[in-house]
Amino acid sequence: MDQITALCKRRGFVFQSSQIYGGINGFWDYGPLGTELKRNLKELWWNDMVHRSLAGPADRDVEMVGLDSTIIMNPSVWVASGHVGGFNDPMIDCRESKNRYRADHLGFLGLKGDTTGQIFAYIDGDDDSLAQARKKLSKYVKRELDDDEIDTATIADISTEELGITVGPHAKQAGSLTEPRQFNLMFETFVGAVRDEDARAYLRPETAQGIFANFHNVLDSSRVRVPFGIAQIGKAFRNEVTPRNFTFRSREFEQMEIEFFIHPDEAEQWYAYWRDTRFEWWKSIGLEGDNLQLREHDTSELAHYAKEGAGVCDIEYRFPFTDPGFGELEGVAHRSNYDLKAHADHCGKGEKMRYFDQERNEHYFPHVIEPSAGADRGTLAVLCEAYTPDDSRASKVYMKFDPRLAPIKAAVFPLVAKDGMPEVAEKLYRQLRRHHVCQFDHKQSIGKRYARMDEAGTPYCFTVDGESLSDHCVTVRERDTQAQQRMAIDQVPSFLAEKMGSEP
Repeated sequence: MDQITALCKRRGFVFQSSQIYGGINGFWDYGPLGTELKRNLKELWWNDMVHRSLAGPADRDVEMVGLDSTIIMNPSVWVASGHVGGFNDPMIDCRESKNRYRADHLGFLGLKGDTTGQIFAYIDGDDDSLAQARKKLSKYVKRELDDDEIDTATIADISTEELGITVGPHAKQAGSLTEPRQFNLMFETFVGAVRDEDARAYLRPETAQGIFANFHNVLDSSRVRVPFGIAQIGKAFRNEVTPRNFTFRSREFEQMEIEFFIHPDEAEQWYAYWRDTRFEWWKSIGLEGDNLQLREHDTSELAHYAKEGAGVCDIEYRFPFTDPGFGELEGVAHRSNYDLKAHADHCGKGEKMRYFDQERNEHYFPHVIEPSAGADRGTLAVLCEAYTPDDSRASKVYMKFDPRLAPIKAAVFPLVAKDGMPEVAEKLYRQLRRHHVCQFDHKQSIGKRYARMDEAGTPYCFTVDGESLSDHCVTVRERDTQAQQRMAIDQVPSFLAEKMGSEP
């Protein structure tokens, strides 16, 4: 992962936010290449999910419209959704190290049978933290310990008295950990000039509630009927206690969400449809093989709105920092009618907000299937999947992006900057950039220029050489195989358009 992070900074995919001031934890900026990569991912998602004609169960057309709701909404939205009262985690602070931990992310080690000796905490899932806790415990008892001599526990097993004799993951002394306290994950702000309770508002922690709050506005204005979906791409904010793993867990992130409204009787078939459709979509853009999996949740993992639903699953990717395990890329959930009913009750309109189904002659609150993907996690997965070491190349690595996602679609080079080659190359470059993001480069050797494009993930490089002036052909180099072929200059636009699945 360190190599991928270094390449992202060196080539302009991702930078730490505010880096000249030391950065700020949990926030990331996308550089020129990263901006194009993420934009391509979002546009491909939008085109495939919203604009493209999809066939649903029984070959029914999938009707989808878009929405762009605000980041700051009336705070009553978050009261109704349960975020104000329930969107929090139990946290433990360490007075010594000043670190804060999610209580359910801590594990505890102690000597088996010793009820008075020190306990050592570690961060669950962090092998280094676990090893450090074992080392501290062995040092405390003054001997190496076998696995069967060590007791492990979670926060649910630890009493207040035991917490008082616990050494924190980053501490040296016992008794520095506080008891668990609730920590709200929403960012607060104030609207208007006066900072009082009436002006309190929140940065949205998810984009979904903007869709639910606008359900009837969309119905009344768009002439859509159940089953149909509302899609949205937008920023969300969560005051994560321990943002980590590059852009995987950030405090500011972007979501690509669909709320698909259905009759309750059709929940199972639409859940299965969206589960399979979304899994196949990630495969279609290059995430496939052993690095991608579909995992159904068991009952202990289900959120409150999905307890009685048709199912919840995660589409997971094997990131370098989760290997050999997986990290969530997208969730697909049957949310029942929890959200629409909650907003109907809280806004005071109640039964008036039920949907009237003319075909069934029935009033009801539609159920919802929610495919919710992270644009940042998706971009990170694409970066990880594309990273391909190759010692035979000058760059030692190339980024094997799906051509549709590649930040730069093509590069045009004059072999040397003389004898009329730059003029021919620049003319071709200007023609291609009308439809594609391209780059013109005439500096340094051709090998170094290829190396730069390999690191950027550019699928095709077109080189104008001395023969091009007479035979009107260029040399095309393909990124993945490094194979080269001659091609007529006037065929280049149609060739590139075909490879990108677009018009020349």
